[in-house]
Amino acid sequence: MATDQAQSDASEADTYDQFEERVRRISNVGNAAGILQWDQEVVMPDEGTPARAQQLSTLSSISHELLTADETGELLADLEGETTASSREDGETASTDLDEEETAVVRETRRQYDRETSVPQDLVEEISATASNAHPKWKQARAEDDFDHFAPTLEKLVDLKREYANHIDPDADPYAVLFADYEPYIDLETAERVLERLRENLVPLIDAIDDSDAELTTDAFAGQFDDDDQEALARDVLDSLGYDWDRGRLDTAPHPFSSGTQFDARVTTRFEEDDLLGSITSTIHEFGHANYTLGLPDEGYGTPLGEARDLSVHESQSRLWENHVGRSRPFWEHFLPIARERFPELEDVTPDEAYESANQVYDDNLIRVEADELTYHLHIVIRFEIERDLIRGDLEVSEVPEVWNDKYEEYLGVRPETDAEGCLQDIHWSHGDFGYFSTYSLGSVLAAQLYTAADADLGEFDDQIREGEFDELNGWLRENIHQHGKRYVTPDLIENATGEGLTADYFLEYVESKYGDLYDLDGY
Repeated sequence: MATDQAQSDASEADTYDQFEERVRRISNVGNAAGILQWDQEVVMPDEGTPARAQQLSTLSSISHELLTADETGELLADLEGETTASSREDGETASTDLDEEETAVVRETRRQYDRETSVPQDLVEEISATASNAHPKWKQARAEDDFDHFAPTLEKLVDLKREYANHIDPDADPYAVLFADYEPYIDLETAERVLERLRENLVPLIDAIDDSDAELTTDAFAGQFDDDDQEALARDVLDSLGYDWDRGRLDTAPHPFSSGTQFDARVTTRFEEDDLLGSITSTIHEFGHANYTLGLPDEGYGTPLGEARDLSVHESQSRLWENHVGRSRPFWEHFLPIARERFPELEDVTPDEAYESANQVYDDNLIRVEADELTYHLHIVIRFEIERDLIRGDLEVSEVPEVWNDKYEEYLGVRPETDAEGCLQDIHWSHGDFGYFSTYSLGSVLAAQLYTAADADLGEFDDQIREGEFDELNGWLRENIHQHGKRYVTPDLIENATGEGLTADYFLEYVESKYGDLYDLDGY
């Protein structure tokens, strides 16, 4: 009897080893594609696109074939045993012989396998081809301020993504299915509840700021700043925050991003001669992403245990460092002397003036990527509401410009005069990325919740930030977020770290206190 059990255990161990080896192969193909994508954005010659497109397409096909192969499904079935479909939907895998980490790897791979095998390959290819053709149409429509030029393609993408969602779960809200591509374990109802609270609370706060007589310093960083000196300062920022140069590098890109693995997490930023502050905050933001990646466990590389949890958690790390650290008064008390060494023209700027300039609220901003920390979330709410209604069939594509403009006027008090500065400003819909936008705001909400929890556990960080000491805060993030990879589903990760589920309470307390003080607002 004991011999039979030992043989059974050995057989299951062999099955898991085979399974994990397959997962690692899939992961490494994806990581190789990631390096090619980084190269394309940063250093590839302009004429390299035709070959690079074929290279990336080939790697994508290899990854898809490995994941959706019968062997993958058979290994999953063997490891799951009697796991029911309903338990898998709840993020649980009911195998009795796998340990917690192995169970997590099976759970995450099962979810990915189910979604990719549910959608016919010809539909995937049609979506990809339509999105490829959509980009130049969107680009031309924006340049010519002609929404009608893009509208038929957008309508086709909406139809295709509805069909995609129907294949995955014909009984579900199609927008919830698309949202789950980016945020698999926070349900859409939670996201809607959080975003509704942001809308209800931020609109009157921004109105109060508009009515305020407070005069903030907004030009502390006005001037012309050399790109090479800005790059040197960006390196100073990364040095100060503790970036691991042995596992990373800094480059420039038109649209800053971070990518890589725990062994090689790269940061990009951009420099504009008249926007020194923008390059600083962009670098800190991307540091937050890279720092999370570098904190993932080395031993988990190649499996979900060594991968970031999801987009909202990833964004929480960048927003925590950018906003709660990089836009704080103590940070500027620490970093302004370093900035003055690179730029003597900042000699007369005080930390308070730098802090005010880093946190001004713009009263007429129409462009999401240029928005301040506060109004940014209303830009997100507007996009979320419109794309949700589009996918659900409650809004026609032809109605988008007017609804967009009406919402901007209602929520932000400004009305776009053109579609180029309105509903055509973002690239996301031309890629078919419906469901993505909300993760930006969910990340900011989670950042405030995590920062509050770390503050409660360790005490206030102001003095440490003022002294340029970030190890304790980073250690808390490593212990409570980074080291777990995808071991836990998102709600469990959040509750383990903070003691409660995702809530907008801490973000709203943070912005109401911060901006109430900055703008001398009564009642905040």
